[in-house]
Amino acid sequence: MQAAYFNEYGPAEVLQYGELPTPTPKANQILVRVRASSVNPVDWKMRKGELKFITGYKFPKIPGRDVAGEVVAVGDNVTRFAPGNRVYGMPSDGVGGANAQFVVLEETTVAFIPEKLSFEEAAAVPLAALTALQALRDKAQLLSGDRVLINGASGGVGSLAIQIAKALGAGEVTGVCGPDNQELVRSLGADRVLNHEEHDFTKDLSRYDIIFDAAGKSSFVASKAALRRNGRYVTTTPDPTSLVVDTAAAVFSTKTTHAFVTKNSGSDMALVSTWLQAGTIRVVIDKTFPLQQLAEAHRYNEKGSAAGKIVLTVE
Repeated sequence: MQAAYFNEYGPAEVLQYGELPTPTPKANQILVRVRASSVNPVDWKMRKGELKFITGYKFPKIPGRDVAGEVVAVGDNVTRFAPGNRVYGMPSDGVGGANAQFVVLEETTVAFIPEKLSFEEAAAVPLAALTALQALRDKAQLLSGDRVLINGASGGVGSLAIQIAKALGAGEVTGVCGPDNQELVRSLGADRVLNHEEHDFTKDLSRYDIIFDAAGKSSFVASKAALRRNGRYVTTTPDPTSLVVDTAAAVFSTKTTHAFVTKNSGSDMALVSTWLQAGTIRVVIDKTFPLQQLAEAHRYNEKGSAAGKIVLTVE
């Protein structure tokens, strides 16, 4: 199969495109012909070696966490899927593997692509949607009527978090973004939109029940005053130093801080699919690249200015 891969950690220039062995599904896995994938910050952080304590030194490595495609083969124990099914999900190895023509996925982590979505739209969903859902529902334990702030509201995770917060019953939802993306965030359902260049949300004293920092640009200590009593701060990308300080600061407080790693979940994917099919949430795609231009797509994502997701088409 053709795949994008790298044989050493480093800048985008280490990415190559060429022939690698096609994986074989095990008993509880399906083999998917990838039609589209995406770029997430975790992909280029892995490529740069920032996560080598997790990803190790076995090469080559194929990046990519989001898969949308068609089932071409199934393992002996698979019962839910058959060749020809349109599916989407994430690999479960913690490294990646989606930026290739074929990938194996665990049956329990996969969902059917909603009929109304293209492969490109579907590829923008798995990691971002699961992150937003699990952050708000599981870690922040969002309650009906809660006041929620999403920092980084125009990004891949943030653009879905705005909508998922509403779907979970949030009251007032505030989105924080740059000046160029305010109308986009408002169109996604945000009740308030703050331009981060003009408004420091941490000065909004005792306003929010939940602050979800989807951009990883703040901290619990910085945001604490903006939380109401029993408020919850959630982030997926904490700075290690900030994490220690934040944890200590929450010890004697009624306010809590939570950092987490997104879990692969087929049932959560099915819930997201229901929302997508009903039009409750929608996908925002900033730009599309062919897989052969993965290095360029990584550079674009590293700038941090994309509105929505960066999608890769796979021939």
